[in-house]
Formats: sequence, structure tokens, C-alpha cells
Amino acid sequence: MKAEIMGIGTELLMGELNDTNAGWIATRLPPLGITLQWVTLIGDDLAQLTHAFRQGMERSDIIFTTGGLGPTQDDLTREAVAAAFGETPAVQDAQVTQLQEYFRARGQDMPSHNIKQAWLIPSAQFIPNRNGTAPGWWAERNAKIIISMPGPPVEMQSIFRDYVEPRLRELAPPEVTLTRNVKTMGLGEAAVDEIMSEYFGHENPYLGIYSKADGIHLRVIARAPDQAAARKMIAPVEQAVQDRLGEYIWGYDDETPEQAVAAALQSRDKTLAVMEFCTGGFLTNAITEANDAARHFRGGIVAFGPESLAASGVPPKLLENHGAVSQEAANAMSAAALTQLNTHYAIGVTGAPGPAELDGRPMGLAYIAIARATPAGPQVIRELEIRVPPRRITIKRRISNQALIELRKLVEAGE
Repeated sequence: MKAEIMGIGTELLMGELNDTNAGWIATRLPPLGITLQWVTLIGDDLAQLTHAFRQGMERSDIIFTTGGLGPTQDDLTREAVAAAFGETPAVQDAQVTQLQEYFRARGQDMPSHNIKQAWLIPSAQFIPNRNGTAPGWWAERNAKIIISMPGPPVEMQSIFRDYVEPRLRELAPPEVTLTRNVKTMGLGEAAVDEIMSEYFGHENPYLGIYSKADGIHLRVIARAPDQAAARKMIAPVEQAVQDRLGEYIWGYDDETPEQAVAAALQSRDKTLAVMEFCTGGFLTNAITEANDAARHFRGGIVAFGPESLAASGVPPKLLENHGAVSQEAANAMSAAALTQLNTHYAIGVTGAPGPAELDGRPMGLAYIAIARATPAGPQVIRELEIRVPPRRITIKRRISNQALIELRKLVEAGE
């Protein structure tokens, strides 16, 4: 089954909102055996929407729409679906009653404009929305389906999980699509491509390569009659990736660097602290995104200048001799964080965040140090110099990800 997604709303075209719905829906379709082939953004224009729906029904089996189901004059999804089907919407009394009860429960009277949220065409059914006033539509005619859902992600995701996905599962062909995402760091995209070259270019299973902020990802995609068969197709490709790139692999599927570190530390009852200079708290924030981070994270020190580094335990003489952007400074930062917060491991990161050079160091140059506690005191067990593209957010993200991935490897190795 072929599908497409249409994000509806002029605000999407103006850049006022980002369409996160399409990406979320796209991740839910492969296990259902549905192939996504188009994603479109369309403004609040009845003629354009109607044309898009008619064109979509010529090339796809299912159209998913998000947005345009509100009560205002520029919410035109219902009108466009009706026009594409050549049908006239009519008010459904039962839905009007539900809307009135929704507002009454909140101590309000239903505005008259909300009546359009009770419209329905003969070829459509309502999809309940327990988080808002806009029910979705499941419109079906001549083996073509348009599934219209509200734009707010909380409402859309709830509708999809509770009502759309179960129904699609019944309609899906006897084929599933499974993916396995293997995440690496330490080699460039070209190097990984060369190492795995013989596995690229095949349709099923398919191996794709992607450059991300947390390294190079390899995604294996297999289509088969059932999950067991798909897993069997993925297995030899995944094994080849592990055999050839094992030392660079740090995670799988949806795993993030902070989740990988959390799992490694928590399974060993180890703790972590950080001191960061150029990342402005990005590293600390990432660590606290992991589940139950309080189990392993003891705190972060965010310094942004030699004075604050010195106040946080980095020797002023060291800073005078080597500068704040140096491996020596990173080492001292990791040791100071470990001592001050009494942890098993500590990370120190420093670099030139831009927009200009710092202490003669170019923007994007950074140093990472990882220390561990020993009976004799802090011991630096990993030093790393990296160069990151000179963009502020890229610097913060890349340095933080690299530091966490390096720590995870050390913890997993028992160092």
C-alpha cells in the first residue's frame, strides 16, 4: 500500500510552525506494510487543497492529513475532502451534542462556529478525539482513503494510536517492514561507505548510510511476509556491520548517547559529573534527558570564562600556561568535577565556541577529558581533541555527543 502525508496550514509554509507530525507518522507506517512516498505542505486554500487531494488519490492508496480541522474560516480540510469526493457535508446531530457537552464540562457555551466540526460527508466516518474538539475523518471511496487528523501533535498522535493504527493493521497487506539502525562514531561517512560497500545497492534488504550529529548511522530495512522473516533477512547484514565496525558502534535504533551512558552507568551503580566550558550547559541538559538520570548524575558545572573555571577548581596557573581551550584545561576540569561532586566518573569539555578565535584557538576546536576515581585520586583515562564545523549549535551538540559516547565505551569496557 502506498501512502502520502499532507501537512495543512499556511503557518507551515510561513515557517511559523515546524511540521513534526509527518516524521512521527512516517515512523509508524513501515511495520504496517505501508510505503510512504510523498510528504507535502499545503496552505489554507480550498482550490489547492482540493487539487492536492485529487492528485493524491491518483497516485496513492492512503492520504494522511494533519491540520485544518478547527472551527475557523481558514480551516478547510473538510471542505476540500468533500469537494475531492464530490459530496456535500451535513451537520451530524450526535456530534453536535458531544461538542456541546465538551464545552459545558468546561463551564462554557459552544461557539456557533464550532458547528462545522460536526460536519460529515456520506463517505466518511468520525474518528474520536478525546483531547480536543476536532474529530478526525476517515473518508473512503473507490478503494482510496483519506485520513484527516488535527494538527496539534498531542491530539494527532492519540487519534493515530487509538483508532487509526488498529484499523490500518486490519487493512495492511501480508507484508511488514522492519528496520535496524546501527549507530557508529569515530569514522567518517566515506570510510564507513567503503568498508560496507558490498552491502549497498540492494533493494531487499536495503542498507542506507546517514551522517548525524551523533555519528554515522547504518539502517537496514527488510520487507517480508512477517516479522520473523524480516528479522532473518536483517540478521546477516547486521552481523556484517558488527564484524567490520564493532569498535565504532555505540548504539542501536532509537538509543541516544545520553540513554546509552545512563544504561551503562546505572547497570554498574556508577555516578557521573561534568564540567563544561564551551557547550553552555548543553551536555548537562542532554544527560538529564535520560530516564531516571538522578540515579547516575550528580551534577554539572557550567563555566564560561577563565575566572569561572578557576572558581570551579581549575588551577589558575594551568590556565595561564595553557589557556582555557587546551587538553590540559579539559583534564583539570574533569578532575575538579570528579573531586567536587564525589563521583566515579567525570567529563571535562572545553573549546572555542565562537564567533571568533579564543586564546588563538579557532572556532570549533575542542578538547574532551574523562577522569575516573582511584584510591590515589582522579585519573584521566581518555583525552580527545576534535574539530567541529564552526556553527554554535553544531559545536554544542557534537562535543556533547562525542563526550557521552566516549564515556559509554569506557564504562562498557570496565575502565
